[in-house]
Amino acid sequence: MKPYAVVAITKHGVDIARQIQTGYPLVDVYYPAKLARGDEEALGIQVYQGSVVQQIPRLFPAYQGLIGIVSLGAMVRLIAPWIKDKRTDPAVVVIDDRARHVISVLSGHLGGANQLARDIARVLHATPVITTASDVGETVAVDLLGREFGWVIENENRITAVSAAVVNEERILVIQEAGERDWWPREKPLPPTIRLVDTCDAANDVPFDAALVITPRLLSPEETDRYLDRGVLYRPKVIVVGIGCNRGTSAEEIDRAIRHVLADARLSPLSVRNLATIDIKADEPGIREVAGRYGWPVVTYSAEELNRVPMMHPSETVFRYVGAYGVSEPAARLSSGASEWVVEKVKHGNVTVSVCLVPSARDEKVEG
Repeated sequence: MKPYAVVAITKHGVDIARQIQTGYPLVDVYYPAKLARGDEEALGIQVYQGSVVQQIPRLFPAYQGLIGIVSLGAMVRLIAPWIKDKRTDPAVVVIDDRARHVISVLSGHLGGANQLARDIARVLHATPVITTASDVGETVAVDLLGREFGWVIENENRITAVSAAVVNEERILVIQEAGERDWWPREKPLPPTIRLVDTCDAANDVPFDAALVITPRLLSPEETDRYLDRGVLYRPKVIVVGIGCNRGTSAEEIDRAIRHVLADARLSPLSVRNLATIDIKADEPGIREVAGRYGWPVVTYSAEELNRVPMMHPSETVFRYVGAYGVSEPAARLSSGASEWVVEKVKHGNVTVSVCLVPSARDEKVEG
């Protein structure tokens, strides 16, 4: 099954649907059997009996996006019973029967309908119709900022108020202490109502109406009061946790150790990008279980690779067991690309933990 479904109900709609399939191979095409042309099976096109009304209940939850070649009003009526939440609803786009306009209808931002409308419009040489305020105003989309990089919003309850401040051209303060710096993709500069600084300290004397804070750091109570009363907190994926452990160490002990070290370092687990360790621990059940709980990739290195990293406190004991003078420390450095540690090494029972921050760069990748 492809990510998107195209549904047509008229003769002209079938022509348009087939054109989309040719130019945009990420779609499955559906139209009534009475409009079949005989080559549908060869082209992978699905024909259905009866009304399109009967198709929507199964297509709406099954695809990332639904493209209807119907009127806007008809599509609204078709999908109305199935709409639940903008965080889970699929993108919905409609196209008129002459393919002049491609309209983003539902889940424009989070569901990707705005971009889908633009993509389909290019295929059809049509005009995309986008009504989302931040897109029309060419300003920051608060709910999408950093999404392509995996950033996580910690306080989603503030999105609506801050989004309103952005589109109403109030004074917006962006504090970015870490993470990818090219989150503003447009060629034009940031709107004059948006001011960007590198740290919370640098923002102390800056007047603002709403804030966007991008940091892996746990804010102080004073910073929380000042910046998050009307502010959104983003957690960029910039923390690499190096892990060493004795064979058979439980996931619970590993999990506690990681959380304890991060808490002591005043860092959020939501900003963990991946775990890093030696290759002979690649199948360690406790490490794999913890990684699976939080969706953290596990990156591994050979003893030879780890031994190339200079360490302040190499361990002969560790070398005797695994052939490397350290595991968590060099693994964290290698995976993050950092030149130093935030936490060099802390031992908790059977677990050693090291922490590094990924330098701000767009092209950092994880292999594991």
